[in-house]
Amino acid sequence: MTQDQIRAICIPSTVTIKDVIKHLNDTGRKMLFIVDGGERLMGIISDGDIRRGLLAGYGFNESVEKIMFCEYIAFDFKDSTAKEQARELMLERNIPLVPLIDQQGKVRDIIQWTDIIASADTKKVHEIQEHEIVIMAGGKGTRLDVFTKIFPKPLIPVGDKPAIEFIMSRFYKYGFHKFLFTLNYKKEYVKLFLKEKQFPSDYKIDWVEEEDYLGTAGSLSLLRHRLTDTFFVVNCDTILDVDYAEVLKWHKERGAALTAVGCHNEIDIPFGVLTLANGKLDKIHEKPSHDVIINTGMYVMEPRIFTYLTPGTFMDMNELINAVAAKEDVSVYPVYGRDWLDLGQWDAYKRSTKTLENNGYV
Repeated sequence: MTQDQIRAICIPSTVTIKDVIKHLNDTGRKMLFIVDGGERLMGIISDGDIRRGLLAGYGFNESVEKIMFCEYIAFDFKDSTAKEQARELMLERNIPLVPLIDQQGKVRDIIQWTDIIASADTKKVHEIQEHEIVIMAGGKGTRLDVFTKIFPKPLIPVGDKPAIEFIMSRFYKYGFHKFLFTLNYKKEYVKLFLKEKQFPSDYKIDWVEEEDYLGTAGSLSLLRHRLTDTFFVVNCDTILDVDYAEVLKWHKERGAALTAVGCHNEIDIPFGVLTLANGKLDKIHEKPSHDVIINTGMYVMEPRIFTYLTPGTFMDMNELINAVAAKEDVSVYPVYGRDWLDLGQWDAYKRSTKTLENNGYV
């Protein structure tokens, strides 16, 4: 690895958690190395460490030192057996990067997964999953009405595929093959596509139809007798570049009734914001930024959430989540800007399809 590549993976310990998220987004990496002022290795940070840190209550502007992992394994860059040791470690623990350091603890080289394993061997074989994927495909898609006046939103093109086929193929990559659709608006178009398309032979596809519009969550009540195990729910305009099996594992480990996948976003306010105290101006913040976690429209749910739904009654997803959170644990699985592609509005749709094209997905 070149020195420029090494420097791109090593970041100073003075940065904030938000800085790390931006660096992960910019580099497309899943892991970075944290170094001190003397460029000595102090720890590692992965996207998983950030998720755990945020849920533990650390803020976006806190130091990365508070959540970095210090019990890392590194090898002597002069050791002739370092590459083989790194290979065994990577295979055993599924680690993408291993540092090689000198006697002062400085990173002199980095071994990547692709450096030591032939590309044909790097494809992870995922366990076949029997959990169902519920794709909410009944909405009118009014924010895309230039398109949806003619076709339903689930069939909006993503490259050479309709959105729902693209979503299904991404789940299939991680071992999921059971898909259940909720349909309403222009449902005959969607049904015809699902009947006529030649999907892989192990796909299992079914659907339910709303008689009336039941909101962004209400149609789930139609599935109360169909789903008896943990299941995913995803909007038909949401694409996530994550390992869905890892999201499921996260949900299970926390024993949550519901897990929402949320994406970090920085909201810029293009005005000066006035802060008041006792009826007087306390401070003016010029064009401040706020860090928020946005709901992406993907969830993992347990069948007991059906007890919060009344058959045939309108309910939006925020109402369902709030009702569940009032009585049970609701988890959040944070992702980052690069991981979420939104197809629900024209500007976002154009950005997302361009991103997919640039990354070779379409």
